[in-house]
Amino acid sequence: MRLTAVLLLAAPLALAACTTTAPDGGPARPAGDTCRAEPGQAFIGQRASVESGAAIMAATRSTRLRWVPPGTMVTMEYAYGRVTVGYDSGYRITSVGCS
Repeated sequence: MRLTAVLLLAAPLALAACTTTAPDGGPARPAGDTCRAEPGQAFIGQRASVESGAAIMAATRSTRLRWVPPGTMVTMEYAYGRVTVGYDSGYRITSVGCS
């Protein structure tokens, strides 16, 4: 019984020691996350279309695309490999990010 109590107390500490952080101090990206937001920034100001969506996916190395129309609320869950693209009422891309 005593060994079980020690293990229950020690496990969270052992797991915390295994966490990593990114160079900016935030959480490290999992190895399975393919999305890279930086190349997608070049598309801001361009017209949102099927073609620009495909180009954004290729540039960011994303496996999924999520369009966010103006005024739309989106969930905050993080999906590895997904690029989220926001656009305004004139169909101009306003934001590109991995989420």
